[in-house]
Amino acid sequence: MVNLVSAMKPLIHGLVKLAGLSQQTVEIEPGTVMNFWAPKETIAVLNKKPNKPVVVFAHPFAGDAILMWFPQVLALTSQYSVYVPDFIFFGGSTTSRPDRSAEIQAECLARGLRKLGVEKCTVVGLSYGGMVGFKMAAMYPELVEALVASCTVIEMTQSVAHQSQKKLGISQWCCSAIGKEKAELLEALVVRDEKSTNITSYPQRIHLLWGHDDKIFNLDLAQTMKERLGENVTLQWIENAGHLAQLERPLAFNNHLKRILSSTYDCQ
Repeated sequence: MVNLVSAMKPLIHGLVKLAGLSQQTVEIEPGTVMNFWAPKETIAVLNKKPNKPVVVFAHPFAGDAILMWFPQVLALTSQYSVYVPDFIFFGGSTTSRPDRSAEIQAECLARGLRKLGVEKCTVVGLSYGGMVGFKMAAMYPELVEALVASCTVIEMTQSVAHQSQKKLGISQWCCSAIGKEKAELLEALVVRDEKSTNITSYPQRIHLLWGHDDKIFNLDLAQTMKERLGENVTLQWIENAGHLAQLERPLAFNNHLKRILSSTYDCQ
């Protein structure tokens, strides 16, 4: 699936541009830049505030962000201001900073969005992007007003990491396969002391949206997360979809997402 999508990259870029998005490189600080797909009208004048509710798509640990989210971008741009960033060491985003943590990804994303004029947003995060989304929600509650977390975990504990590696049939993250920087990103995710892992009390509404057949982070894990996170959480799942539910069953994923976004913004 991912290889097929990558082969369609020129077509996808063309469709996304027709939908009203354009690429923008944002300097977060000297030595750190992030690539964003963002509404053309906000890029034309830096710091121009978007005129529609903002949705930010946080990508999984694969490919350029826009290749992971293009079905959702095409479905939502008429009603929402859509932003699709590449995390550091993905796509066109790089840094000279030594830190590889999810907190640094959240910080850079928040700073980049603010430079693009975003004051409030809903973050939709899948897998790795969901983990960064949880960090953003905790670190910047004034920026993140809702979080849609899909096929992810709040934090990657050692036990969850080992289970994921087992399901993928690998014993460790291989630098030669994914590159040194990305291997370091994965290693930085793992919480060494699981007893220190606490559930943050999130002020935002959190929505868990799952592929029913996810083999990496299964539905049982999602149900446990919902119970631990408390009453301010919803859980929905998509039948006949796995870890990349947004590409495997885009229409079903989009329908769920539209209902979530509608309920989020209709209540304001």
